[in-house]
Amino acid sequence: MSVEFANRPLVQQLSLLQELALQALPLWGLSCKSLSLIKHRENAVYKLQTDNDELYAVRVHRSGYHSNAALNSEFVWMQALQESGIHAPEVLPCTNGNRFAVVGHSDIPEPRQIDVLQWIEGEQLGSVEDGLGDNAAQIEQIYATIGLKLAQLHIHSSQWTPPEAFTRHAWDQAGLVGDDPLWGRFWELATLTSQQRSLISSARATVAAELAVMDAGSANYGMIHADLVPENLLVNGNRVRVIDFDDAGMGWYMFDLATALFFIQDDPNYELAKNALMAAYQAARPSADVDLAALPLFMLARSFTYLGWVHTRSGTDTAKELTPMLVDICCGLAEAYLDREPL
Repeated sequence: MSVEFANRPLVQQLSLLQELALQALPLWGLSCKSLSLIKHRENAVYKLQTDNDELYAVRVHRSGYHSNAALNSEFVWMQALQESGIHAPEVLPCTNGNRFAVVGHSDIPEPRQIDVLQWIEGEQLGSVEDGLGDNAAQIEQIYATIGLKLAQLHIHSSQWTPPEAFTRHAWDQAGLVGDDPLWGRFWELATLTSQQRSLISSARATVAAELAVMDAGSANYGMIHADLVPENLLVNGNRVRVIDFDDAGMGWYMFDLATALFFIQDDPNYELAKNALMAAYQAARPSADVDLAALPLFMLARSFTYLGWVHTRSGTDTAKELTPMLVDICCGLAEAYLDREPL
């Protein structure tokens, strides 16, 4: 019997995933001069250089996150954005016309979805790990760019009608604070003290009640990126392109803004970044006051999702490293929110 894939050392997992990617390339009629890993968090993403020196991004998806219909819907939205003039990754179809393939490997217990995207030249606008730094002009430029891109996405979403077969997860009340949230039952995180668990449970109930009456009309709710942080914007000259639509789904637009700000909220220059993002967003897409007032609510809801993420991956090194920080952030946001005036 082969060693369970999830229990293998990470280097072995990545080696097998690369074998799987190489095995799949003939489905696109692609050759391989080199295949190098550029990112591995949930999916494994590779840079492919063909024998003809063409460049592509190859994604090997994690198991079970998206159904085939949901992954196809991700590409439908990306194409709709492209057609509206918003730069998004372009999918290279398989030789049979499908947008992706499902491929198996003898040492990986479940087949994986694999897709190939046209390579996008550019540098990341920034990264969460690097922090904001102290260059005020650069901070304003980065977060104004994020605010503008979010506004463009939300303008499109508010006017776009998904096709009948479109299916995608929802960052709605159920997906955020329901009995079975998208990223896990965060209130069951084993490391929580009884006091922390009680606080988070009370905050969850409050968030659930307020989301139940939150306006979900097209002006406030639609397709969102759900991960528009600096590393998911690539800059090439004057062109800025949004990448990584893996978490995209239906949701409140304010959840997108909360996500963009979440990991910098303890930075000394947070207010500078937030004000730059909000000013650029509002200039491109004027928002109702109630939307901006709801930012703390969605920051708290976003913190719940990250607790759910580490809860469902509690044995990983990443979860062990991030859990104490995420618990502290979540409890701080919960205390502040429960003490504030209701919306």
